[in-house]
Amino acid sequence: MIDLLRKLVHRNRARENRSRVTRLGDGTRLDGVIDRRAAGAEINIGAHCLIQGQIVAERDESRVDLADRVLLGGGSVIDCALSVTVERNVLISYACLIADADNHSLFPELRVNDLATWMDGRRHDWSHTEMAPIRICEGAWIGARSIILKGVTIGAGAVVGMGSVVTRDVPARSVVGGNPARVIREIGPAPGT
Repeated sequence: MIDLLRKLVHRNRARENRSRVTRLGDGTRLDGVIDRRAAGAEINIGAHCLIQGQIVAERDESRVDLADRVLLGGGSVIDCALSVTVERNVLISYACLIADADNHSLFPELRVNDLATWMDGRRHDWSHTEMAPIRICEGAWIGARSIILKGVTIGAGAVVGMGSVVTRDVPARSVVGGNPARVIREIGPAPGT
């Protein structure tokens, strides 16, 4: 009986998620949560992806583009106010945060009403919020509990070590780690190739 209830809940969530996605590729599983908070926002997900985390599109101008064969692990969040692009064959492990905006102004005078706005159910004022696009290039791997901040590009084939905070671009085929993340080493060719 419990298994039947789980299947029904999962099927209902998947149907709701599909209605919130602008474009969905074949063979993709939407086990997580799709939260399109603005009617004009776009969420495009390629083929053969597994979405176990949450994708949030905050504004009409928000655009999330996930290419084919992308994993968004459980508990991970893509929070998009402007633009987040994830290329093919990218693995985003569990409990990661990818945020292309600060979400609030740095100036206390400009964020003083943010809580009241949320509590009253009004739309957040994004006009004083810094934001910049994020790009995660083909074949990158984002380790568990990592944070990718606004304006960052993760190069093709790069690895972000578990628990890293990425504040600047990561070169292709390199391993970064720490807070703030720094290059630890380069990744050469695979053995035997």
